[in-house]
Amino acid sequence: MARRARPERTCVGCRRRAPAGELLRVVAVGDEAGYSLRPDPARRLPGRGANMHPDPACFALAVRRRAFGRALRVTGVLDHGELAEHIDAPTTTSGQPDRARVASKVGRPT
Repeated sequence: MARRARPERTCVGCRRRAPAGELLRVVAVGDEAGYSLRPDPARRLPGRGANMHPDPACFALAVRRRAFGRALRVTGVLDHGELAEHIDAPTTTSGQPDRARVASKVGRPT
């Protein structure tokens, strides 16, 4: 039996191609104040989506290059606060804090 090809997408930050399952889908949701970027990890929100690696470096590149507006075909200022929180949040499956982040803060002078 022949294997089916997995869909590939391009990251709006680093511009590298990757399987769609490895990238985070981002959509623009409009409200009275403008548009805000929302993460769509389940890939179910309606509308045009942009894809990026769930990495702070790719997020910073996309913001600096203003890639979200072009990829989502939205004009104006985009609020990326909710997306930044999602990217910066530690991702664990157990619900416990990420040990690497906690351990890195132990013993530091304040």
